[in-house]
Amino acid sequence: MPKTEHWQWYVEEFAPTEQHHHAIDTVYYAGRSQFQQVSIISSPVFGKMLILDGDTQSSQNDEKIYHETLVHPALAGAHDRSDVLILGGGEGATLREVLRRSDVKRCTMVDIDGLVVDLSKEYLPEWSDGAFDDPRARVIIGDALKFMREDNDRYGVIISDLTEPLEDSPSNILFNEDVFKLIKSRLTDDGIYVLQASTLGFHNLSLHAKMARTLMKHYKYVTSFYTAVPAFDNDWAFLACSDSVNLAKLDPAAVDQYCAALKGENFFYDGETHRRLFSLPLYVRRALAAQGPVFS
Repeated sequence: MPKTEHWQWYVEEFAPTEQHHHAIDTVYYAGRSQFQQVSIISSPVFGKMLILDGDTQSSQNDEKIYHETLVHPALAGAHDRSDVLILGGGEGATLREVLRRSDVKRCTMVDIDGLVVDLSKEYLPEWSDGAFDDPRARVIIGDALKFMREDNDRYGVIISDLTEPLEDSPSNILFNEDVFKLIKSRLTDDGIYVLQASTLGFHNLSLHAKMARTLMKHYKYVTSFYTAVPAFDNDWAFLACSDSVNLAKLDPAAVDQYCAALKGENFFYDGETHRRLFSLPLYVRRALAAQGPVFS
């Protein structure tokens, strides 16, 4: 084993008393966009990694766990996949997963940070795998809130792949009652809104619970699901919201049938995995049932 002093380290701080250290093979880019700090590095374990404001966004060796989980349960349960909207998703991997279905006629991706998109095309082309050049892709560099206020289209699926709504994050203004109402107004009546929804460890699920409680005021079905993402060193949570579809009740056989129609093979998601994603630990169910703060 190499001695630690031979390495440079990327240190991700989860809390003042918790850190995760990644040894660095290569630094491809380190700088700041108009909106956030951006780094692209390579680590021996996870390969290339995209880092925004000091937080790991995705890694080459396990990004499919995150992106297949974010995209495919919603698409599998959707009544209409023809028109899909992605909020965020700068790497292009969420766009890639959506476009693996031939019945998606158009996928619109709106990301505020053009530098992240450009750097991802240059250094992380495996993430998008040609999705940016797909004729069904409509990629807009701009403010997602402004886009939704001006856009009159309605979508069968809306996917939020935004960074967490921390105080210094460009996504912070997109997490409040008015924005959640706006997002719902852009869904079809039987549409599905799915979002990445923060951590779900026993020690750090408060932000997820706050998101869930807020969205429960807007949708008949608000369902938490989660998986471990190794590069995040944490259980990561998602929320599926709809007035007509409870994704937790999807038949695993129907999920497998959906997956069989995807272009290429999945790495992580299938019918059996779907069932596990929606099986929540007792401490999570208790936290979601408890009274607590909401976004106003």
